[in-house]
Amino acid sequence: QVQLVESGGGLAQTGGSLRLSCAASGRTVRQYATQWFRQTPGNEREFVAGIMWSTGFTWYSKAVQDRFIISGDNAKTTAYLQMNALQPADTAVYYCSSENAWGRGTQVTVSS
Repeated sequence: QVQLVESGGGLAQTGGSLRLSCAASGRTVRQYATQWFRQTPGNEREFVAGIMWSTGFTWYSKAVQDRFIISGDNAKTTAYLQMNALQPADTAVYYCSSENAWGRGTQVTVSS
């Protein structure tokens, strides 16, 4: 089983940047892909970005395409989400997920 811990959240201004990290432990070598999701109060958790470890293939939601970049280290121990050109609509708790495991999330707040 994989355990995940997110970090890097905080407060940013509109147009600013933040870099989130998702640290994995446990059976990391078995990871197929890691995905980032976000959730705001009263709303469903929504997909943000994903990375396939074997090929490096990445995919994004339309809301963050061309602004966010997902990446990871070769050991599959850490996935990153570089968030650029942040907007107030990006305010949410961000979660990473892999192998049916979820982290506890990290809060991102973007001020206008």
